[in-house]
Amino acid sequence: MDLFESLKRKIKSQQRSVVFPEGEDARIYAAAARLAQDGLVQPILLGDVPTIKANAQQDDVALTGVKIIDPQSYPQAQKAAMVDALAKRREGKNTREEVQQMLTDVNYFGTMLVYMHEADAMVSGAVHPTGDTVRPALQIIKTKPGVKRISGAFVMQRNHERYVFADTAINIDPDAATLAEIAVESAHTAEIFDIDPKVAMLSFSTKGSAKGEMVTKVQEATKLAQEKAPQLEIDGELQFDAAFVPDVGASKAPDSKVAGHATLFVFPELQSGNIGYKIAQRLGHFEAIGPILQGLNAPVSDLSRGASEEDVYKVAIMTAAQVK
Repeated sequence: MDLFESLKRKIKSQQRSVVFPEGEDARIYAAAARLAQDGLVQPILLGDVPTIKANAQQDDVALTGVKIIDPQSYPQAQKAAMVDALAKRREGKNTREEVQQMLTDVNYFGTMLVYMHEADAMVSGAVHPTGDTVRPALQIIKTKPGVKRISGAFVMQRNHERYVFADTAINIDPDAATLAEIAVESAHTAEIFDIDPKVAMLSFSTKGSAKGEMVTKVQEATKLAQEKAPQLEIDGELQFDAAFVPDVGASKAPDSKVAGHATLFVFPELQSGNIGYKIAQRLGHFEAIGPILQGLNAPVSDLSRGASEEDVYKVAIMTAAQVK
């Protein structure tokens, strides 16, 4: 079954709510209208209500079932409670006046709706750069217990094939402990998207065929990941062909349960991860779905500023599927 058809079935009965801070953008309100019409999520748009309604009407977009909140006219009692909650969450790092100013930013406002359980998840980034989406999430929602760093993954889909590539979005040069954390969090992501995680820790070396600091890092990361999640099938260090091609895996790593059968590929640093997924996307004609932010207490997704309405629609479905 296609990934999105599977996810739609999964989330349709749950009716999770997703807040979109960039509600005045045509791509956003059009995707929100589709989500509501398809009965997949309860969309919440942030922005000026008359502007959104007028523009949607002009574009022949029906906003039936879409909730719209204007942060500027948010009820005073609810806004005061939000200020109190954010001031407490910031633990004295910001004054009350600074907190009030922060909440004039739609991404902070949207993140607080998630934190205060007024929304289950957030999707932003069609207008704002990545930092504007990630920063409030890190400051307010924060990482899950036992997770020190967030990371980014892509689900790569082509016909019946489906894999996870990580980290392809966030950590430039992760150390061994961070790589291990990325491996375990990516396995959870794989399971959400119906992928049986067989985790390959990638390198230019397979089982000691080459030496160097970069190889040692992946070897240490593999050991830490195996200790962290002994129930998972994790192995490394593996070259990509040893991880992916059964004959090569059997030749280079005959005792490995992962070699030749990997479904989840953990790259040693961001540069190779980013290059790798783009090669698969452009030369291999895989659909690259993401990035999926991993490790947060609640799902937040960052769109590309070049995102289409269809991208927004799909990312919202993926984000809703991550809600626990």
